[in-house]
Amino acid sequence: MRAKKRFGQNFLRDERVIERIVDAADIREGDHILEIGPGDGALTAKMLERGAWVSSIEIDRDLTEFLRSRFANDERFQLVIGDALSLDLVQFGSGELKIVANLPYNISTPILQRFIEIKSELLLMVLMFQREVVERIAAPPGISDRGFLSVMVEDAFIVEKLFDIPPTAFSPVPKVWSSVARFTPRSDSYEAAANLRRLVSAAFAQKRKTLENNLKRLYPDLKEIAGSVGVDPRARAEALTLEQWRDLAAAIQAHRNQSR
Repeated sequence: MRAKKRFGQNFLRDERVIERIVDAADIREGDHILEIGPGDGALTAKMLERGAWVSSIEIDRDLTEFLRSRFANDERFQLVIGDALSLDLVQFGSGELKIVANLPYNISTPILQRFIEIKSELLLMVLMFQREVVERIAAPPGISDRGFLSVMVEDAFIVEKLFDIPPTAFSPVPKVWSSVARFTPRSDSYEAAANLRRLVSAAFAQKRKTLENNLKRLYPDLKEIAGSVGVDPRARAEALTLEQWRDLAAAIQAHRNQSR
């Protein structure tokens, strides 16, 4: 099968890397796996060998015919033709779902936001991204790579960067390195997720500006509210910890409730 640029396809070929990914997900007999972008099925085959039930979402119809043929005799394999960005992913979950995927680079950010929405259905995720994407996702406070996605993913998951993968592990060979990360759903995510998302999104609208400058139109009393929870309104968004974001979101909501 030939990889197609428009789908961001690079097929994983290194058996050692495949083994490490499957090991990182602790795949065992009877596990339920959701795979997005199975490519030609290299990772799929290894998960089926471990005894897992694998539902693979593939958008490329040429690949779907190949995958149907390759796994035709395995009842534990389910092929779903469609776009993971628009499909109802909850249908694959029962609170014990694992997501394992070599994700197409061109959907990494939007698909992560979809995963945040269904985190209550997940046991864990082991995902491969372009290395720079993992660095942004896992960026701690005070690092310029930290952004909106860093905070929202951190609120939903415990993120562990596991290992890097060289371009030579793929065919065709990409121009970038990749990284594998493990995401474990948190039990203490912020309850009013929409409020947190609105706040963080606005605060990172212009990264070089301070919180006060980015948020003053949306929250006119920000200086007073931020001070009440020990957040410096003159700080940039990248400087705040997850706990500070949660405290600030809660304080804003409390202020609004008092003003009604």
